[in-house]
Amino acid sequence: MEFVKGHGTENDFVVLPDLDDRLDLTVARVQALCDRQRGLGADGVLRVVRSGGESGGKWFMDYRNADGSIAEMCGNGLRVFARYLVDAGHQPQGEFVVATRAGDRTVVTHPDGSVTNDMGPARVTGTSIAAVDGAGISGFAVDVGNPHLACVTDVPVESFDLTVPPGYDPVVFPHGVNVELINTIGDNALRMRVHERGVGETRSCGTGTVASVASWLAGQGRTTGSATVDVLGGQVYVTIEPTTSTLTGPAVLVARGELDKSWWDALA
Repeated sequence: MEFVKGHGTENDFVVLPDLDDRLDLTVARVQALCDRQRGLGADGVLRVVRSGGESGGKWFMDYRNADGSIAEMCGNGLRVFARYLVDAGHQPQGEFVVATRAGDRTVVTHPDGSVTNDMGPARVTGTSIAAVDGAGISGFAVDVGNPHLACVTDVPVESFDLTVPPGYDPVVFPHGVNVELINTIGDNALRMRVHERGVGETRSCGTGTVASVASWLAGQGRTTGSATVDVLGGQVYVTIEPTTSTLTGPAVLVARGELDKSWWDALA
């Protein structure tokens, strides 16, 4: 069984090609694959499936968090997914569509290895409070196909302890939430750390960078604009438009190989 390992700004993934939709991707198997001691190690798994049904996308990105839970969307994962499709010869370089649980997403792969994703609309739905290090930090609830609580703060983001999941209002976020802590570091330039539901702190979160820019704009009474976002794993560029958003950043494939069948079967 083939696998590929890749990352987008060091948010890393195991890519599992399953063109005929035959793999039984159980929670136990996802957890083992993502475990950094007993598996390959990753923040999530991207299963590559041929898209069917009503979707206009040729390919479906079946994304699972490291704990085995199903997620609607992953911006960094989408870039890695697109880069894999081009590298494997399944798509020519350029523009094509990928289906996700959050809807179809147009991607554009570039010769330098970077990828631009159409991330869909970033909808600011209200305000809420994250509990971090015993303090409440206000932010905006942002829907980027998955839920975010993006909090701009004057406290340096590197000072927060994100080994402990931030608290949040379960009434506002009944299915959990990704929490972003954001500093403004210059003109149209942000720095972000993120705690992802089902994973923990990650080196980057694509939808989280989009939510961060949307929150930063909302705090200024704006609904459109662009900014760079520095994350632990690098830098991306986000544009918020009236009806959609885009994310541009690197996508790197670092290894490929085969999973041991007896190991896989023992996890069923």
